Amino acid sequence: MTGRFITFEGGEGVGKSTQLQRAAEWLRRGKCDVVVTREPGGTPRAEQLRQVLLERTTAPLPAAEELLLMFGARADHLANLVEPALARGAWVLCDRFTDATYAYQGGGRGLSNADIDALVRIVHPRRWPDLTILLDAPVTVGLARARSRNGQDGPDRFESERVEFFERVRLAYLARAALDPARFRIVDASRTLDEVERDVRQALQPLLPAAVEA
Repeated sequence: MTGRFITFEGGEGVGKSTQLQRAAEWLRRGKCDVVVTREPGGTPRAEQLRQVLLERTTAPLPAAEELLLMFGARADHLANLVEPALARGAWVLCDRFTDATYAYQGGGRGLSNADIDALVRIVHPRRWPDLTILLDAPVTVGLARARSRNGQDGPDRFESERVEFFERVRLAYLARAALDPARFRIVDASRTLDEVERDVRQALQPLLPAAVEA
């Protein structure tokens, strides 16, 4: 069986984790072998790098260092989790991948796409998602949701950014989707969870080897 690599993308508070879990449960009911993972993270080493990337510290993390840490975590994640799972025929559902780097480090931080392209050629020149579901909502809606879910620890280093940062991230995501419409499906994430889930299932349906109840 051919494995499938599905990524869920979007800014803060758009419901990626919730919709990914719902999609995984639906696919498992259809007898699919499903692996749920995230970036940065997914493997022990990559999770350690995630902590470095998200931790709020007094010393700023340079944008170039942030970019390199993202791809370091990605290299480990691909080699030790994603590629082995795809090789055995599993569906890998990943909360963010390289499109997030173009959006956050490119659009948000202002790093050049050419520099990101160079790291893509090193880390995964031939591996791209079979489908990318971009959950899109106005920045103010997403940030309000994200802040309402934060516990005692408060926002992480990315969630602490200004609204203008997230506006640039959203625009970069939409630009990525416009460049590759065959891979992307944009879903309006400002609606109810059930409405969004319905559209996510419709996006996944064409990739299924056999019909699964919608």
